[in-house]
Amino acid sequence: MNDDFRTPTRRRLLGFAAAMALTATPLMALQAIPAQAQASEAAQRIADHFSNVRSMSGEFVQFGPRGEQTGGKFFLQRPGKIRFNYEAPSNFKVISDGKSVVILNSKMRTSDLYPLSKTPLKLLLDERIDLTGNKVKSVTEEDDLTTIKLSDRQVFGNSTITMMFDPKTYELRQWTITDAQGKDTTVMVFNVKQGGSFAADTFKIDYKLNRELNAQKKND
Repeated sequence: MNDDFRTPTRRRLLGFAAAMALTATPLMALQAIPAQAQASEAAQRIADHFSNVRSMSGEFVQFGPRGEQTGGKFFLQRPGKIRFNYEAPSNFKVISDGKSVVILNSKMRTSDLYPLSKTPLKLLLDERIDLTGNKVKSVTEEDDLTTIKLSDRQVFGNSTITMMFDPKTYELRQWTITDAQGKDTTVMVFNVKQGGSFAADTFKIDYKLNRELNAQKKND
């Protein structure tokens, strides 16, 4: 990996993420190890390393199903907690408190709440990423990228999460969540800092506000 990639500019990162989002699916289809095959020791070491990162923060770029681009800052604390603060002009915040995931739109005053256990995001935030079970759909190992695709059909239906790691540093580069309709949302992370603690309310969901906003929506 060259120095330019280690210290990416926002423009370079956007270009790289777009290319990855467009090419990830055919690459995996051609080179992936079948789900029935046990992941290699190297892939499990990468997954274990990521599982041992108890907290991290940094910046992200997100590509939606229609190619729309957004970004901002993220905060992650294992197990189960993550927060995305989207930068302007986006009005969104996404927060998981370990039990639920809320999508807040401050402009539209909407608050959509989902059980974390019913979303593939749970597999990213689990206490440990175990590649020996039947949740492993495929593992792709290349010189500069290790790709791990996970699913749980009984819980998430056809939804999957695909995580991409640097095989040398074991660092997470990006993940893609594919929903039941086959639509992809890709998140690429950069300027990542591992470790550290966060304010007590970082992953707090305002359940009262959620109830109030949804009550207003029903009355409109």
